[in-house]
This record gives sequence, C-alpha cells and structure tokens, in this order.
Amino acid sequence: MHRRADRRGVARREGPQLTLRDGGRNPGMNPAKSIPLAIHLHQSDLPDGLTLGPVVAIDTETMGLDPRRDRLCVVQLSDGNGDAHLVQIARGQTRAPNLERLLTDPGTLKLFHFGRFDIAALKRAFGVTTAPVWCTKIASKLVRTFTDRHGLKYLLADLVGIDVSKQQQTSDWGAETLTEAQRDYAASDVLYLHQLKGELEARLIREGRLELAQRLFAFLPTRAELDLLGWNDANDIFLH
Repeated sequence: MHRRADRRGVARREGPQLTLRDGGRNPGMNPAKSIPLAIHLHQSDLPDGLTLGPVVAIDTETMGLDPRRDRLCVVQLSDGNGDAHLVQIARGQTRAPNLERLLTDPGTLKLFHFGRFDIAALKRAFGVTTAPVWCTKIASKLVRTFTDRHGLKYLLADLVGIDVSKQQQTSDWGAETLTEAQRDYAASDVLYLHQLKGELEARLIREGRLELAQRLFAFLPTRAELDLLGWNDANDIFLH
C-alpha cells in the first residue's frame, strides 16, 4: 500500500483497488474499472477545516456490542466520493469538538447502517445527540419485505453490486495501531452508503413509504437513548 501526505498534512494511505461486480455503480466512474480508495487516519478528532458535504456516511467500531459497557474505538466517515476518514478514539476520551460539531449540525444529514447502535455509541462517548439521520437498515426493512437479509454486506451486493469482506468485524478495535486489514474494513462500511441510500430511497418513493421512513429516522436518536437507559431489546418499552 502507498502512503502519502494529503493537503492538510494528515497521513493518507491509498486503499485497495476495488473492482465492482457486473452492474456495480459508482457515480462519475466507469463501473468496469477498479476504484482507488483513499483512507485517511486521524487521532482523537477530525482535522480543522475538513468539510464532508451535506450528507456524511458514518459508522463506528467499539470493543463490543453493548454501548453502555464497550467503549468507542473508531469513527469512520465518508462523503461518498472515494475517501474515508478514520478517527481513532482514545480510551477515556470524552471530547472531539470537530466531530461533535458535525454530529449535531442540523444542516448535515448523517447516514448510517443500523444507526441505532452507532448513535448510542456516540452519545455514550461524547454526550451529544446525533441528528438528523438516515438509516439504510430501516429503509431496507421497509421496502425489502421479501427477505430477512438486511445486513450491509447483502445490501451492497444486491443493490450496488459490491462485495465487501466482514472478516475484521470482530477484531480488536482498541489496539493502539490498526492493521491495514482493519482500516480497509472500516472504510468499506462507509464508502458505499451514499449509493445504497440512493437505491433504497428510490424504492421508498416507489412504495409510498418515504414519509414513514423519515419519521422513523427522526425517532432513532430517542430509540438510541432508550437503549442507553436500559430499555433495550430485552426490556423494550414498546413490548406488552
């Protein structure tokens, strides 16, 4: 892998050449060609002056699956144009001013897959409410009722024509130094969410469920807060 400094002096690594399957789509690029991915690694916060546009794809990596217990380790972000920004969060860190500003900016739509967990993890780490948000998993469940496969890997393969590896999903994200495989995995979770959103949004409109989806997205920060307060799946406040 090649490393170079970007215009802000931040370490930049050119990621793998990803080849789309037949029918794969990437805005502004020939789907028959490989796509060079740039992965930028930051410590503790996003760099000053970084702008990621009006819709930012976000994902998180934690030490486990309970945001009340398991600390936030990495936040990855992308503007959908081939760059991924990975922010390593230190143990005990409670502030990331630039990242917090983006998470709470009402003019920036935050795009997630299973946002319920990520929003809770970010709330637990920094005490901020992430909004407004859009979740591809909720969108999929509203329009792909013919299947129970709503995981990101399945959606990207089915709707965008991209195969991504989930091999690093259960690796040690709290390590001081991330491996190249971890960086590539983290980047793959956000690089294609914009394309996936476009496909799912078209189906929501077609099925007359976009307005319902938007109401569900607006509720997600509250759902995440309920999880943090103990009303998770086992004690769901909406159960009988």
